[in-house]
Amino acid sequence: MIKIYGLKTCPYCDYIEQQVKGNPRFEIIDIGQHVRNMSAFIHLRDTNPVFNHAKESGDIGIPCFVKEDGTVTLKPEDVGLVEY
Repeated sequence: MIKIYGLKTCPYCDYIEQQVKGNPRFEIIDIGQHVRNMSAFIHLRDTNPVFNHAKESGDIGIPCFVKEDGTVTLKPEDVGLVEY
């Protein structure tokens, strides 16, 4: 299952969520819904170099995709989705 970290209030995340609605290949994790979700995302963001450019430009780095093999990407096309 591909995990997607995002926020309900993020238009980019909402666009992605609409694409995966009802698709069991994807799990949406709202980082604003619970502190454990935020904590998991912050750990991922703080330890993975995929986020370097996002951090340098002041972006949060969502939506974020974690593939089944643990690979992290910020590119929707890497998991078969369309970017906003």
